[in-house]
Amino acid sequence: MRLSELREKQRAVIRRVGGNGILRRRIQEMGIVRGTEIRVEKYAPLKDPLELVVKGYHVSLRVEEAAQIEVELLPPED
Repeated sequence: MRLSELREKQRAVIRRVGGNGILRRRIQEMGIVRGTEIRVEKYAPLKDPLELVVKGYHVSLRVEEAAQIEVELLPPED
């Protein structure tokens, strides 16, 4: 599943960060690396960009960037 396919408030674990070069490195420098838990906080009104919570802080990514990241969906929080 791709990160861009998640809905608001869904959680997932990063399985693979795709892309190449500068974009991939920038995403990884933001803490979006394999094995990290991530939550979609919300989407902008026009669905681009999306706001994520990674390691306790908020990050915004464009949907096209999020489509490069493969995730495994986690069950909802209680």
